[in-house]
Amino acid sequence: MNETSPAARPPAGPEAAPGRIVLLTTSHRVAPGLLSWPAWQALRDADTVLCADGAHPQLPYLREAGTAVAEASPTAQELVDACAGGRTVVVVATGEGEPALTDGLARLAGSGRVAMPELELLPASYDLPGARLLDLVQVMDRIRVECPWSSGQTHEGLAKYAIEEAYELVEAIEAGDRVELREELGDVLLQVVFHARIAEEHPDAPFSVDDVAGGIVAKLIRRHPHVFGDERAETPEDVKEHWLRTKAEEKRRTSVTDGVPLGQPGLALAAKLASRVRTADLDVTVPEGDGIGYELLALAVRAEADGVDPEAALRAAARAYRDVIRKSEGAPAAGGGGGEEDADEDEE
Repeated sequence: MNETSPAARPPAGPEAAPGRIVLLTTSHRVAPGLLSWPAWQALRDADTVLCADGAHPQLPYLREAGTAVAEASPTAQELVDACAGGRTVVVVATGEGEPALTDGLARLAGSGRVAMPELELLPASYDLPGARLLDLVQVMDRIRVECPWSSGQTHEGLAKYAIEEAYELVEAIEAGDRVELREELGDVLLQVVFHARIAEEHPDAPFSVDDVAGGIVAKLIRRHPHVFGDERAETPEDVKEHWLRTKAEEKRRTSVTDGVPLGQPGLALAAKLASRVRTADLDVTVPEGDGIGYELLALAVRAEADGVDPEAALRAAARAYRDVIRKSEGAPAAGGGGGEEDADEDEE
């Protein structure tokens, strides 16, 4: 039976067994009460269960399961004394992880003057992959409410940042900078979560980040019948055929050019149109005319046919051109994929 106070202990004799301390940690990203079986076993077998936080979200569920939990903050020495006689004390850790208690136990163990109980760190619940996204949603929600800049932003006002962050992500990829890549992926993800948070406030057609995630999950399942259905795909070309067919059925488009954003950079636009033509196996003659525009169009179509991204190729050539310019100036070589970025004072 669980006791309610670490003080209600018989004094430890010189031959008393040192007992056992279990530090039980839980994740706030998992619903309270969803604990591992070893955690429930430790709680059931414990002589005493303690928690310093009387408002800990796990406590109602532990008590409902018949586990008596005492609200107490023992010192390291008090906890060691509570284990005398071979007793087991489980400490339900607070969100901070009980650093003062663990530091005190480490000092006692290092002194060599105390018979230390067996110490065990037992994770009672684990974060699932993607669990930190919940933190991002919570942080974004608070920022939207409390930050003067963020609370006033709109989809239209943030649009330019989505474009900038996408370009910075591409630059990190082309530079091969893994640290920068991780940061830029986070910046792109922020744009998604920020726009979804703003969308929740729409008076007529609100939606949330869960709606956004649910929509893309459903789309991925529909467009991968070879993974989630009965169809087969042996090659990347088969996969692309499945994708384009299901996409055409969903969108019911009348032209292969439908859905191609005309606002994208010119070379990318030309390559995208050429890709649609090639994939649909259409016999279309590239228009000819006077001027550099038609020459660039022909180059972009040729690049796409050869499997080359003309935008990436031009950026690579432009970086080489930049390096030649800097060399002629006697300036130091530029690092990474680009020069220093300008600080934007109104960006969060």
